[in-house]
Parts: sequence; structure tokens; C-alpha cells
Amino acid sequence: MDSPWGEDPLYAPEAGWNKISSEFTNAGYREGIIAGKEASLQEGFDMGFANVGVPIGRELGNLRGIASALVAYLSEDAHDLKLSEVEEARAISTSLSQIRFSDIAPGDLEAEQHAREHINDDPAISQTEELSQKRDMEILEDMLSQLAAEGTPRTRPTREDVAKLKERLVLLSTRLTLGPGSFMH
Repeated sequence: MDSPWGEDPLYAPEAGWNKISSEFTNAGYREGIIAGKEASLQEGFDMGFANVGVPIGRELGNLRGIASALVAYLSEDAHDLKLSEVEEARAISTSLSQIRFSDIAPGDLEAEQHAREHINDDPAISQTEELSQKRDMEILEDMLSQLAAEGTPRTRPTREDVAKLKERLVLLSTRLTLGPGSFMH
């Protein structure tokens, strides 16, 4: 007797077993790929965190802290300093406070290429909502800072700008005989 599903009733249990076996094999394959991607992502995160995020973030945080402490120290009435030194410390502190981590962190070219490949495959996944909101906020902040600067186009700071600010901070602390070696590494 012919089955409407094209199966021979005598071999139905075997066909069912083959189907289940095939589905478990496919599910296992998918789970293996997911586990591999997660392990790779974790390894990449760990390397980026240790080799990029922490060192750059620590350096920027230290510079901001030193500049802020110097401004507080110089602003006390007990110090008989030139106004230019206080203004210099404030200018350095202000400049450091306007630097975003994303301004000075090196780009992850491999991740950007991977994202571009997937964006081209599916435009619906071009950005997560969180990244989109962050980028929109940064654009608004940049527009606001350009308005405050009377329409003068302003570029985002770079690693070289941070190095120059660090140098200015070292020179200022040396002029004040605070000894840059004690707090600058």
C-alpha cells in the first residue's frame, strides 16, 4: 500500500530515526559553531581589553586625575602663582575632559571589515539600537561644540593630542617644581 507521504510503512521507524538523527546532527553542528564563535569573541575581548582598553583608559584617566588635582592645588588661596599657570592647568584639564575613548583607541580593522560584510548581506542589522543612539549623541555633541566655538570646524582629538597634553602637563608640573617623575609614568 502506498503512503500519501511517500514512505513505505515497513520502513517508517527507520525513516523517523534517520530524520531525528539528522536533526540532532544539525543542531549539534549549530551549537558547535555558536560555541566556537563565543570562545573566539571572548578571546578577542580579553586581548582587546588587556592590550588596548585598559592601557589607554588608564593613561587617559591618570592624566585627567593629575590635571584636576593640579587645578585644585593651584586654585587654593595659599599659593602665590601666576594666573597663567592656573589658566594653563585649567586648559589642559578641559582639553582632557573632552577626549572620548573612541577618539584615541585604535580601530579594529578586522571587526570593521566583518561588520561591513554582514551589513552588505543584511541592511537590517547595520547597527544595534544602542550603537546608533551613541553615534547620534556624539554627532549632537560635536555640533554643539562647533556652535560654542562660533562655527569653527573642530576635529576630534587624537592620540597625538593626548601626547601633547601630557607633555604640557609635565612641563607645567616641572615649572611648579612638583616633579613629574613622581606621578607621570
